[in-house]
Amino acid sequence: MGISIIDSSSGGLGGCPYAPGAAGNLATEDLLYMLHGLGIQTGVDLEKVVAATRFIVPLIGHAPTSKYYQAACAAVSNSVD
Repeated sequence: MGISIIDSSSGGLGGCPYAPGAAGNLATEDLLYMLHGLGIQTGVDLEKVVAATRFIVPLIGHAPTSKYYQAACAAVSNSVD
């Protein structure tokens, strides 16, 4: 289709200063999960993006909107129990 660039952010961080309550941006983890599931090669390591989100979460003071990140954290938490 000719699409070569998609804007997203680690964890779905961000939002719009002009739209109070905006949820944020498309989470890179969720985008990569979908693209990889469709067999589209991205050249981006999903687990490294998860590590970047894990690094930033304590600094932002709230949970990221990324569904993949939330599931990955739950899976790790459940495997430790």
